[in-house]
Amino acid sequence: MAADIVTGTGGPPVVVAARRTPVGTAGHAFKALTVDRLAAPVIAAVAGDVAHLGVPVEDVILGNCMGPGGNVARVSALAAGLGHGVPGVTVDRQCGSGLAAILLAGQAIRAGDADLVVAGGAESASISAAPPGGSSGAGR
Repeated sequence: MAADIVTGTGGPPVVVAARRTPVGTAGHAFKALTVDRLAAPVIAAVAGDVAHLGVPVEDVILGNCMGPGGNVARVSALAAGLGHGVPGVTVDRQCGSGLAAILLAGQAIRAGDADLVVAGGAESASISAAPPGGSSGAGR
């Protein structure tokens, strides 16, 4: 899982903090962790990194294409302790999901709809369902 904080204060959106989970191999070290359990500590860390700015996180946008369904961004935001007032939206653009999430965050900031958004991509290759006619890679 990778997350960026995108912020803007009247200018163009900028990334002001970035984190990611350690990299693992499907079916190994992180095999018991769901995507939201991987994402939540990263979201909490980037939110902590920018707390000194005094601007609240207004939204969480995560790209996820192989997840369990539902709103991974919202569940992860709640698990990260961001509170019930911070919404979340999950984007599925397959391989471009994380990038699409960051672009959407930038658009919200540019439009004046938000000042601080957590955005990134989140996947759990071990938990992901196998694609039609293929293998998820779990157990390799």
